Amino acid sequence: MKLGTAIAEIMRREGIEILCGYPVNHLIEHAAKAEIRPVMVRQERVGVHMADAISRVTSGRTIGAFCMQHGPGAENAMGGVAQCYGESVPVLVLPMGYQRRLAHIEPNFNSSEAMKPFSKSSEPIILAAEVANIFRRAFTKLKNGRGGPVIVEIPADMWNEEVPEPLNYTPVLRTRYGADPLHVKEAAALLVNAKRPVIYAGQGVHYAQAWPQLKRLAERLAIPITTSLGGKSSFPETHPLSLGSGGLAVPRAVPKFLADADVIFGIGCSFTETSFGIAMPKGKTIIHSTLDPNHLNKDVEARIGLVGDAGLVLDALLEEIGKTVTADRDASAVAAEIAASHKEWLAKWMPKLTSNDAPLNPYRVLWDLQHTVDIDNTIITHDAGSPRDQLSPFWKAVTPLSYLGWGKTTQLGYGLGLAMGAKLAKPDKLCINVWGDAAIGFTGMDFETAVRERIPIMSILLNNFSMAIELKVMPISTEKYRSTDISGDYAAVARAFGGYGERVTRPDDIIPAIKRGIQKTQEGVPVLLEFITSKETEVSRPGT
Repeated sequence: MKLGTAIAEIMRREGIEILCGYPVNHLIEHAAKAEIRPVMVRQERVGVHMADAISRVTSGRTIGAFCMQHGPGAENAMGGVAQCYGESVPVLVLPMGYQRRLAHIEPNFNSSEAMKPFSKSSEPIILAAEVANIFRRAFTKLKNGRGGPVIVEIPADMWNEEVPEPLNYTPVLRTRYGADPLHVKEAAALLVNAKRPVIYAGQGVHYAQAWPQLKRLAERLAIPITTSLGGKSSFPETHPLSLGSGGLAVPRAVPKFLADADVIFGIGCSFTETSFGIAMPKGKTIIHSTLDPNHLNKDVEARIGLVGDAGLVLDALLEEIGKTVTADRDASAVAAEIAASHKEWLAKWMPKLTSNDAPLNPYRVLWDLQHTVDIDNTIITHDAGSPRDQLSPFWKAVTPLSYLGWGKTTQLGYGLGLAMGAKLAKPDKLCINVWGDAAIGFTGMDFETAVRERIPIMSILLNNFSMAIELKVMPISTEKYRSTDISGDYAAVARAFGGYGERVTRPDDIIPAIKRGIQKTQEGVPVLLEFITSKETEVSRPGT
């Protein structure tokens, strides 16, 4: 069989049903013949973002895939690949490459070389007879260990090459590994005897699907839980032991409880130091459970390292703890302390969350959104900057994988592709992206992709006609040259693309507009609701 037919058949056997892409890449035709749906985007980065979301919302059980043209197409995709690398998301990236005789001649762009520094593995196909071995290696990397993008470059002169038949390919194994039993015993003793422990849960809990074990551990020892943005929704945020999630903006309870903690247990996390994550206080006893031993002592000093799958680690801890703690501890005192902190914090923010001002306060828009949608049946994500910081502290995620949080690298425009990919993978969910007028300038043309490819997402646009968070750092350029001013009638753009677009300016119209938007998505129409907002710059930082 021809090379492209073999690759498509391997992908089909590995459970891939959707191939995001942009031509010319001949794999698109081969995939379509194999009943793999091609989804064409308007720019390559967004296609990688869509594949990214497919992997995320399935806990990596379905691998997102993206293919593109050699040269400029591959160059345009690099930002999306780097985003997957920063967020540890397993995505199969399949660039065309220059003919083998030209692949290493400057200035030709060589994807397998250029993307190697920010991929889990990167390999070109040189011999058609090796295609099964190459993809066996690729999918083994994608399905095991810490996630990340995997590059398989397909030279342009190979499509007519023959792969030996029958195709010798069986879907690769998916395996897990657990922590040293001695270290599990030590960690269990620390948690059992801790006076004020806190659990910090990362997205490794999602990939391990270890949500029940995380909840059991918290309830057994009455331990408060906070999450990273990537780990948000791994623990129900309506639970009495939930402190909420933390990024650049946090609920007040998060830094308070971490500051008072004697033991911090990080599970399924990297503890990466970033401006868009929780800063861990110094001098704490830290138990670090991670899938990747390279994360140990990378950014924080760990007393105990538990290297392994979050589910296996939690199972082992629960078994060990159960030897001495045979019933759930009384959580009433710590739950009351958490509730009091939340109440005091929300009281400070309620004037913004319920503001009747016009232009609208973005906090009011997001507060009304949260109380209008069916939370259990919603997947929501944010964009970089203000939408992230205004949404993440206040949105209470209760169902696993219902919130696609991110932040180690913060590309503007990421949220649109995530929402579309989530909708492709979970068509029964209401999939929402929240973005600003800066982000739509980067990827807004791909709203047309949602219309054309019949992906009925709901896009919430907060339009303040400004790069608001940059105002403080660009006062002179703003005053002299209006450098932070941006503009557009984005609801009209959505309508021009064939979707549903509505501009909202009055507080009383927020909820009715959201309800109309939900109805339109149920009818199969992509929706963009544009809310005209104030230049709000205050966020819930530690100490506020």
